[in-house]
Amino acid sequence: MTDSPELASRRIAVIGAGIAGLSCAVHLQAAGLHPQVFDKSRGLGGRLSTRRGDTWQCDHGAQYFTARHPAFRVVVEAWVAAGMAAVWQPRLAVLGDASSHRPDPTLARYVGTPRMTAPAHALSQGLTLRTQSTISELRRTAQGWQLRSAETGWLDELFDAVVLALPAPQAGTLLAGHSAALSSVVGSVRMRACWAVMLRFDESVNLSFDAAFVNSGPLRWIARDNSKPARGGTETWLLHATTDWSDAHVEADPDTVTAALEQEFVRLGGTTATARAAHRWRYAEADAALAIGHAWEPVIQVGVCGDWLQGGKVEGAWLSGLALAQAITRPDTP
Repeated sequence: MTDSPELASRRIAVIGAGIAGLSCAVHLQAAGLHPQVFDKSRGLGGRLSTRRGDTWQCDHGAQYFTARHPAFRVVVEAWVAAGMAAVWQPRLAVLGDASSHRPDPTLARYVGTPRMTAPAHALSQGLTLRTQSTISELRRTAQGWQLRSAETGWLDELFDAVVLALPAPQAGTLLAGHSAALSSVVGSVRMRACWAVMLRFDESVNLSFDAAFVNSGPLRWIARDNSKPARGGTETWLLHATTDWSDAHVEADPDTVTAALEQEFVRLGGTTATARAAHRWRYAEADAALAIGHAWEPVIQVGVCGDWLQGGKVEGAWLSGLALAQAITRPDTP
């Protein structure tokens, strides 16, 4: 807890309930501040996402995460101890040119349990959340920052600071006219798309692996989702297209995308699915993620965080949120 009454009274709007935003909010709250998290979706976690039906589920965003930084390893170990994450040990293959990707056999790959969203829900415990609230505009007043929701208009609450835990292009839209420095940071990053296709089967698909890095054609990753810990039931496979293919087909009809990627799955040895669905991640990853951790402008009390500022990946998102929270709560911060 902070010893500063002035700091403890501060209200922070955190826009984005992915891992970066939740990490930032958790650490702000631990320091005695009052974060409120907004997200346009019904759920939490951003790309830590799972699609579900009556008898099936499929992680269609991040497929697993790693923990290299000591601070993040402590958090992941707590998730594992609480049953919210587990190590996934798939039979891994490399299809195509194996020299372009050699998976580390010693690497611990973690997944959320019973679904990928579990770590986000663990982080969200005790936070004030407003889901299905699309923040479309920021307005700076003499009393603080005001937010406009696309669903309800200008919100009555005023905030002392704003955290944008969003993909760079979405953060850039909200920053327009407020900060040339932050706009320059987000404008320097190119975000790439990724099409995801979920395939469901009545019987097990006869492939000798549970997941594969694909180094040729439109696919870059395929995985038997029900091979992950705490899954079961319907045989489900996830297909991720390459960023080049996804960018080239970003506005394509989902049925057309699904047919093309399922055909490629069959070419790789799979079979035709009994049911299928597609999801487009317009801002899946940075073309070249930055390594600055976060960006904070204390004069106007606005900052940005996200995996695209910390090397990419789930761990990078968590570390970026932590770094921004530390900047906001630093004693010498105006």
